[in-house]
Amino acid sequence: MASATTSIPPDSKEPIWKPDRRLIDQSQMKRYLDWLFVKKGLYFRDYHDLWDWSTTDLEDFWRSIWQFFNVQSHRDYQDVIEKPASGMIGTRWFTGATLNYAEHIFRNKTSERPAILFQSEQQSLTSLSWSELEQQVTAIAHYLRENNVRPGDRVVSVLPNIPEAVVAFLATNSVGAIWSSCSPDFGTPSIIDRFRQIEPKVLFAIDGYHYNGKPIDKTDALSDLQTALPTLKKVVWVANLDPDFEPTTGPRSKSILWNSVLQTNTAIPLVFEPVPFEHPIWILFSSGTTGKPKAITHSVGGCLLEHLKALALHQDVQPGDRYFWYSTTGWMMWNYSVASLLVGATLVIYDGSAGYPNMDVLWNLAERARVNHFGAGAAYLLACMRAGLSYVGSSKLVHLKTIGSTGSPLPPEGFRWVYESVKKDVWLVSLSGGTDICSGFVGGCPLLPVYEGEIQCRMLGCKLESFDENAKPIRNELGEMVILEPMPSMPIYFWNDNHNDSAGNQRYKSSYFDQYDGIWRHGDWIKITDRKTVIIYGRSDATLNRDGVRIGTSEVYSAVESVPDVADSLVVCLELPGGRYFMPLFVVLKGQTTDPATELNAEMAQRIRLALRTQYSPRHVPDAIFQVPEIPYTISGKKVEAPVKKILMGISPERVTSRDTLRNPSALDTFILLADSMKSDLLVK
Repeated sequence: MASATTSIPPDSKEPIWKPDRRLIDQSQMKRYLDWLFVKKGLYFRDYHDLWDWSTTDLEDFWRSIWQFFNVQSHRDYQDVIEKPASGMIGTRWFTGATLNYAEHIFRNKTSERPAILFQSEQQSLTSLSWSELEQQVTAIAHYLRENNVRPGDRVVSVLPNIPEAVVAFLATNSVGAIWSSCSPDFGTPSIIDRFRQIEPKVLFAIDGYHYNGKPIDKTDALSDLQTALPTLKKVVWVANLDPDFEPTTGPRSKSILWNSVLQTNTAIPLVFEPVPFEHPIWILFSSGTTGKPKAITHSVGGCLLEHLKALALHQDVQPGDRYFWYSTTGWMMWNYSVASLLVGATLVIYDGSAGYPNMDVLWNLAERARVNHFGAGAAYLLACMRAGLSYVGSSKLVHLKTIGSTGSPLPPEGFRWVYESVKKDVWLVSLSGGTDICSGFVGGCPLLPVYEGEIQCRMLGCKLESFDENAKPIRNELGEMVILEPMPSMPIYFWNDNHNDSAGNQRYKSSYFDQYDGIWRHGDWIKITDRKTVIIYGRSDATLNRDGVRIGTSEVYSAVESVPDVADSLVVCLELPGGRYFMPLFVVLKGQTTDPATELNAEMAQRIRLALRTQYSPRHVPDAIFQVPEIPYTISGKKVEAPVKKILMGISPERVTSRDTLRNPSALDTFILLADSMKSDLLVK
């Protein structure tokens, strides 16, 4: 069992936890180091030496990952990496190789342990064996093939975090089709904005789900979705809310019940379609900060290698472990958690509210399911801390080895709470990455100690630095997070971004490469310490980060400005001390232009909140709504979001923007005044 030290002052440079010799010696990272020495003749003094090699000799490093994890290819690769003449976009990996992600998952099929453990608000803990999983995937895959779903076709899902979602993904991947998913708590306009871009052929839909003890019917909303997606050929309905559900809307020839599909003759074998390494595996969507959400397309091979590396080496997930990460199917952490099946773990999933019927529900699940790796957003861990939950001294959670945190920075008090109130000898794995790579850039290492508020390391193969304003690497200072070398799980392209055109990839380029030529700028403020840990301070761009979930400002504007009273709007999200957030919305009312006395009233504010909640989700609802005379715009017509955010966070206006670049520079004055008046209120919220 790993040792830990917990009575350390917040400003101490001593670690809050250290791995013991047993953890180090039995870790996958140590096995990998030993393998490199025996098989490659490579010796590294410590993790940081290993990281240096992994980011300078990309070809040998990624070849070693392929070999260490015994990646199975139906056709041999010719070259590990082919880099374009400039930049990262267009980098090709393991050229010529053909493989299948789901096939690697089913390499771990066994009768000794379940594949999936599942619990929901309405369903007690149940298990799905590997044999049952294989039978269901076979049936769904056969149905897809029978309905002419071929490699490259898009299959989409609006399912909660239930076993059917995992089955549908594995079946989609096994036939070489491309997966994409939205959580059913998304509003229909938000789902349409995403799925219409990628023209899906098949939809997996849910009749409804439970949340906070309440049934939420989705049949009408998803019937509307069918109408909005003319490319759909088939809709497979999961009867989740009502066991007797029958689809009654839309063309009946398009719809079929999940259980009817499962009745397919499963005597046929499960066949895995080998696809090129760079073939798309899934399309994940950005938050939609500027325009419609970007359809970020990842490769089968890139995600396979990245997930093997991240889960086995950086979180030390071992065969037979039980892996849980609280997520919806609309967050990339769902994809990441499913990848635990790649390394031989049992996947534990939960559908429902993390706070219903009380804040103990997920921890009770961890105890009941004997979870070894428990993950959640930092906001959830902080909510548990504020609720006063404590398990230290009890007999609970004896199987727990790691607690994972991501989505937003976990502050030092969150680290202390884990060790003081959850488990003294647990390894806290704080990681940060994103939808952009469907993994982490920085995360855990079983060979290194944990310091309060700090992420243990930059992950292998990720050449991450912190840049100052002159694009120079810095230490112990706040800087822009950048990636200097390509990674296999970086997007192969954005869907509909003309990636085959010599002048294409414009949205891809503008998302990451607009500030530094050929260098990935991620949009986080970070500090790399002298001990090479990483501290993340929040977003440096305009993306909203609400409780660890990114929200697109364009979605907020779409809903707010559909309210008849509203002429214009602007929204930002402020990171506050203690891991808190404050998301204010600023509105200009239509009546202001003719009657300056027009004022925002409670009824108008309620209509705005209702529009956001109905069209998108509760997370889109602001913490406060302010009326302002006008919204600042650049000369080119873009709302000035990031500078307003920085002004409200107390940064001098002269440092955040030049008034010469603004169409209406006097509009900033309102926010400068608001920054002073809001300062004291925010500190005590």
